[in-house]
Amino acid sequence: MTIFSLIRTGIVGCLISAFAYAFLFYSNAWLTSELVFSSGVNWIYLPAGLRLFLTLIFGLPGAIGIGVASFLISYAGALPHDLVLCIGTGVISGFAPYLARLIIFSNIKLEPDLSNLSLPNLLVCIFLYALLCAGLHQAWYRLMGLEDSGSLNHFAVMFVGDVLGSLLLISLIKASLDFLRRTGRLGRLS
Repeated sequence: MTIFSLIRTGIVGCLISAFAYAFLFYSNAWLTSELVFSSGVNWIYLPAGLRLFLTLIFGLPGAIGIGVASFLISYAGALPHDLVLCIGTGVISGFAPYLARLIIFSNIKLEPDLSNLSLPNLLVCIFLYALLCAGLHQAWYRLMGLEDSGSLNHFAVMFVGDVLGSLLLISLIKASLDFLRRTGRLGRLS
C-alpha cells in the first residue's frame, strides 16, 4: 500500500466518521428529546455506539473525524462559545473511544479486522468506553466551570446513556446485518 493510498484511506475514514457522527447526533437529539437529563447528558445516547464503532473500524482517522464534528457541534450548539471548552469536548468525544480501543486491543488481543470480537469482548469495550467518555467529559466540564455539569449524577446518567445508546445502536446494526443475510442481500452488497 502506498503512502498516498494510506492518506486517502485516512481522509475517507475521517470524513465518513465526521458526517456519520454529526448525522446521528442530530437524529438522536430529535428522537430522544424527552430523555435529556441536562445539556450534553442523555439517558439514551445513540452516537456513543457510533463513536465506539467508528474508532474500532477506522482507528485514529475515526477519532479525528468524530473530534472535529463534536467540536463544531459543541461550538454551534448548546455549549457556550468558549473555544477551549469546545476543543476539549471535541478531543474527549473523539479520543475517549480511541483510548478505549487502544486499551482493548492491547489487553484483549483483538484482531485488527475485529474477527475475534465476541459478545463478552464487545461488552467490555462498551463499558470501558462509557466509563472513559462519561468520566472525562464530566471532569472536563467541572474543570471548565460549566454550569449544571460535572457532578456524580451527571456522570452516572452519561454513563448509562452511553451504555444504552451503544447497546441499542450495535443491536440495530446486528439486526440489520442479520436481516440482509437472511434475505440474501448482504452477499449482493459485497
